[in-house]
Amino acid sequence: MGAPEFPVVVLTEALERLAEMPPILEASLSGRTAEALRTRTEAGGEFSLVEQACHLRDLEREGYLLRVRRILSEASPRLGDFDGQAVAAARDYPGQDAHAAAQDFAAARRELLAVLAALSAQDLAREALFDGRRISLAGLVMLIDGHDTGHREEIERILDDIED
Repeated sequence: MGAPEFPVVVLTEALERLAEMPPILEASLSGRTAEALRTRTEAGGEFSLVEQACHLRDLEREGYLLRVRRILSEASPRLGDFDGQAVAAARDYPGQDAHAAAQDFAAARRELLAVLAALSAQDLAREALFDGRRISLAGLVMLIDGHDTGHREEIERILDDIED
């Protein structure tokens, strides 16, 4: 473990974007009918707005928080995959409350950000095996940021389609 692989400013900007995601999700749900929340659009990807909220909530708790904690507490852990499609099907995302899921996601994201804010450069350089390769904790933060970006884009496309 050497120098951090990402400049501090890049990580700081990523953390700021991570903090922005819960309000973006809540705003996307605000004032929408139950039908609109459950509408899947071709341009929006595989999930409706309620499914987006549930997926983000579950991945945050069972994927990201778990992975971060394991990287911090174990020497070179092997991190498992989170099969979002299987979880969505098993938990009947369309039948869930989108606003409750968004609130739970926001609470989990605050918890993740609190953990990340307290980390040292040495902590951020800790590594795990994930998806067949070595990844640092800083690299995981960047993956989370990229995942959020993808969901922001999907949510924007859904909103564009249901508002037309």
